[in-house]
Amino acid sequence: MKYTTRQKAILLLSDGTIFHGKSIGISGTTFGEVCFNTGMTGYQEIFTDPSYFGQLMVATNAHIGNYGVNEKEIESDSIKISGLVCKNFSFNYSREDASESLEDYFIKQNLICISDVDTRALVSYIRDNGAMNAVICTDETPIEELKALLEKVPDMKGLELASKVSTAEPYFFGDENATYKISALDLGIKMNILRNLAKRDCYIKVFPFDSSYQDLAAFNPDGYFLSNGPGDPEPLSGAIQVAKEILENNNPLFGICLGHQVIGLANGISTYKMFNGHRGINHPVKNIITGKGEITSQNHGFAVNKEELENHPDLEITHLHLNDGTVAGMRMKNKNCFSVQYHPEASPGPHDASYLFDQFIENIKS
Repeated sequence: MKYTTRQKAILLLSDGTIFHGKSIGISGTTFGEVCFNTGMTGYQEIFTDPSYFGQLMVATNAHIGNYGVNEKEIESDSIKISGLVCKNFSFNYSREDASESLEDYFIKQNLICISDVDTRALVSYIRDNGAMNAVICTDETPIEELKALLEKVPDMKGLELASKVSTAEPYFFGDENATYKISALDLGIKMNILRNLAKRDCYIKVFPFDSSYQDLAAFNPDGYFLSNGPGDPEPLSGAIQVAKEILENNNPLFGICLGHQVIGLANGISTYKMFNGHRGINHPVKNIITGKGEITSQNHGFAVNKEELENHPDLEITHLHLNDGTVAGMRMKNKNCFSVQYHPEASPGPHDASYLFDQFIENIKS
């Protein structure tokens, strides 16, 4: 194996802190909110998850790329992260059913990556100082110029990003002869959500983020679904109105992640930007209804207000995050509606949360 030299690269945080590393793949600069994921596996699913749009992903696992990529393990049609920061990047891969190397995959999709970064120090810094905007630079652009450009990058708070990842036109998923019909509002939907619904005898029509309730209702569905997605939920006035009308018409409704936050806003519950957010595949959640614990996959930087939820007459908390006590799930007492702040479709080894899709089907039957 020949030795190749790689050009120097930096990660510049908005507070002026600099982390040094080396460039992978294409050269250039890329901006976004820096965040970290603690998962040991599943990097391809993370990179293609629309919920990560606009973010620079820091991988806490020491090795990235060691099992290559498989074209079947995608959550959308392309890489959605703005850039990758990692410690050790594997140019060679050993998985038998991999279709190509991660480096080739990045080059094809024009993703900028920096490796050889002290990611332990970086994650520790983000934990102490919170998520913030940053830039990866691999082309030796002067620091002062990068700082000026970074100042123009909008903060994630107040940023509407669902329009950047949602489908432009409605499309169908599953068997048209299936028992149940679902109208899904695409705020950045993951492929595995559709697979899980189709596996449960559902035929899904996926609608653009700015569709109206009338658009979704025209499919004559048995139930409605509000998807995950990136950005701040508060600017999504159209989706919030759709949720209100679904509830006014007493239709079965299930929401995941951003969809969960939209349901909260539709009920007058405020949301807030978290200091760091939750991103990983081993987050402990307690089901308040059953008393059972669940190991969950999570990816969100916003959350619903717990105190307001506890005081709401028509809502109750169903799941709590055991690390920090934030709301991980809720349901309506007077409507056929529930939602969670984590990803039951991800199944990162544990399948603890997959029952939620079954619960949705049971709600439709009832």
